[in-house]
Amino acid sequence: MIELERMETESPEQTEELGGYLAERYPERRVVALLGPLGAGKTALTRGVARRLGCLDRASSPTYAIVNEYRGPRPVCHFDMYRIQDSDALYDIGWEDYLESGALCVVEWSENILDALPPDTLFVKIEILSPSRRRITVTEGGAPC
Repeated sequence: MIELERMETESPEQTEELGGYLAERYPERRVVALLGPLGAGKTALTRGVARRLGCLDRASSPTYAIVNEYRGPRPVCHFDMYRIQDSDALYDIGWEDYLESGALCVVEWSENILDALPPDTLFVKIEILSPSRRRITVTEGGAPC
């Protein structure tokens, strides 16, 4: 694992802005794997990514759909792997097709499918420091501890 960046945000709006920054800073990535507990700001960060990439749809949690697709110049496929037990279940949702589509795949609860993520995955770990503060660590080459 190689740490690329570490930042802190003070509000959901700043976390969303940080998502936009990451989309601009790492445009070549196919997958952004989000790690963090419930309420950490994973969907807020994804909203910023989708907005910066010019998506027409507002990002929302895909908890019940497993994947939401946002249309734009570079589409974003927003996954929630909370209910996925292992990477074998990904075949049922067409995971490989999404990876090859050219869309950016943003994956919440990616810890459930680590073995199915491509080697060039960008990992974004969000830690809750207080009700409004978050520490965001960006790594590549494996999930952060």
